[in-house]
Amino acid sequence: MTGEATLKEVLARLGRAMDTLDAAVAARLEQEQDYSEAEAEAQRLNADRARLAQELDNSEARGDRLEEANKEVSRRLVTAMETIRAVLDR
Repeated sequence: MTGEATLKEVLARLGRAMDTLDAAVAARLEQEQDYSEAEAEAQRLNADRARLAQELDNSEARGDRLEEANKEVSRRLVTAMETIRAVLDR
């Protein structure tokens, strides 16, 4: 009977060990899934950052062009006003 009791104990321990192993594997798979999701989110954020950086560069370039156009318009207005004053002074 001791052999049977020992075999039952060994089988019970083996069952508990298998349950522990199953739980560890499940936890590891869940952790890998979480890591994969976090990595995918990081890639999405990097893509968004790159897109936003490009949009910012484009906006800054447009702002520079508008500033140059504004300076040119201002210069032309000053020239036109000076011409009008010169004509009125004659």
